[in-house]
Amino acid sequence: MAKKIATDKGEPEVIAKCDILNEVTQNHDEVITSVAQSSPESVSIKSMIRLIRGQQVMLDSDLAFLYGVETRRLNEQVKRNIERFPDDFMFQLTKEEFDFFKSQFAMSNITDSQGNKNLKSQIAISKWGGTRKLPYAFTRNGVAMLSSVLRSQTAVGVNVKIMRVFTAIPQLVNNNAQVIKRIFNIEQHQLETDEKINAIIEKIENFSPKVIPEQIFQTGCVWDAWSYISDLVRSAQQRIVLIDNYVDDRVLSLLTKRADGVLATIHTRYSEQFQTDLKKHNEQYPEITFVQLPHRNHDRFLIIDNKAYLLGTSVKDIGAGLCAVTELSTLPETILEMVK
Repeated sequence: MAKKIATDKGEPEVIAKCDILNEVTQNHDEVITSVAQSSPESVSIKSMIRLIRGQQVMLDSDLAFLYGVETRRLNEQVKRNIERFPDDFMFQLTKEEFDFFKSQFAMSNITDSQGNKNLKSQIAISKWGGTRKLPYAFTRNGVAMLSSVLRSQTAVGVNVKIMRVFTAIPQLVNNNAQVIKRIFNIEQHQLETDEKINAIIEKIENFSPKVIPEQIFQTGCVWDAWSYISDLVRSAQQRIVLIDNYVDDRVLSLLTKRADGVLATIHTRYSEQFQTDLKKHNEQYPEITFVQLPHRNHDRFLIIDNKAYLLGTSVKDIGAGLCAVTELSTLPETILEMVK
């Protein structure tokens, strides 16, 4: 979806995020193709090079994976030789940067030298498992310095391949760094907007009418009464039991508002129409259990978990005439025992 940002001239400029990313990726991949054909292993390395703060960098966990060492060991060696890694060689990602790139690449696949795509992005999950601290990013110079710190033949060989891939990546990616930065700023602005909206919604809910133990509805207040009963249904955490002589498909629809895992039982009179409606309902939605009332009951009751409510009328007619809903002090099990 296109979003507007202000330009230096004060005129809004429309930026389609998906179009820009596609353009950058397409040009990036075109230049890499020739390198990948001559050097298959460079494909996985290329996918690990990321653009952060306008620089092409590799994360500590990706490098550790390539070198065949633990991320912890790699960072330990770097800290022991920290004087060799100034800010333009290595820096630690901020939480905002980490969250942004994690959301972009969390489930991306990395192709290995055999063409297998079964490795999760190292930016979200370390090769060695577990939740990671904020990762370190190494620039081209930092990666080159790592070979002297690790002092292994593997590190030297891997560094040669990495340097070749760094050289192959076109400057086009760097030229688009400002565009990607704008996209990042838009994402940040969207997060701030979402937080403000959530705060407004929370305030509205605080001033909204709450479910109270006793409620009386005037004749014609059908919506208010129906909304009140709906809130009771939504509040259930374990069970809903309705004892009502007259139930139809509107009541079945009401019970679809209950949370997952909440059991629902209806005690009512037997009718062919209701049995047909109930069967069709249970074929598509979580099952509602039917219990036939052994005899006619005058009052209606609604049980929500361990609370029992006396209903002044059938649920399907709630609000059509003057009626009340009252929370009882009687235990639900007492009422259920009497219904038998």
